[in-house]
Amino acid sequence: MSAPPRDEVLALVEARVANQNLRRHMLATEAIMRALAARLGEDQDLWGLAGLAHDLDCEETGEDFARQGIVAAEALRELGAPETVAHAVMAHNPATGVVAESPFDVALLATDQLSGLITAAALVRPDKDLSGVKVKSVRKRFRESAFARGVDRDAIVRCGELGLDVDDFMGLGLAAMQDIAPQLGL
Repeated sequence: MSAPPRDEVLALVEARVANQNLRRHMLATEAIMRALAARLGEDQDLWGLAGLAHDLDCEETGEDFARQGIVAAEALRELGAPETVAHAVMAHNPATGVVAESPFDVALLATDQLSGLITAAALVRPDKDLSGVKVKSVRKRFRESAFARGVDRDAIVRCGELGLDVDDFMGLGLAAMQDIAPQLGL
């Protein structure tokens, strides 16, 4: 089964996600997932779809964290997305109880957190510009537990399960986000 067209998923995101920063996070996660899929020889459209739609239900589910990912997965199923996408979207949020097991699941879990860390690293710069962010500075921020406290560093480290070391994963993610920096407002 193939992924639904990106424009259908993007329309769903635009209809269900009002917060511009959340939309930007979803675009950043999509970009990293596509780059990661290319690196690993996986389906870029499928992996990108999971990244784009992973937080589709955040505003709807609000503080009900156990449902965040479940509602999005159901919406994706209704669009005809494969079960592997639905599972990865559910597994990216540990509160659902769905375990990230496959490389696809692990990739989304790690990428979701990495996109947040890279965004935070850009936002603390005086120019708030991704072009000046380097892997070295992302790595330094990664080691500072007080920086971007909401970022799950253990999830990022799971990139090792995909055959990437943390610096390589950060470099891949940073380059992917820099490629779409204008869409991210960074």
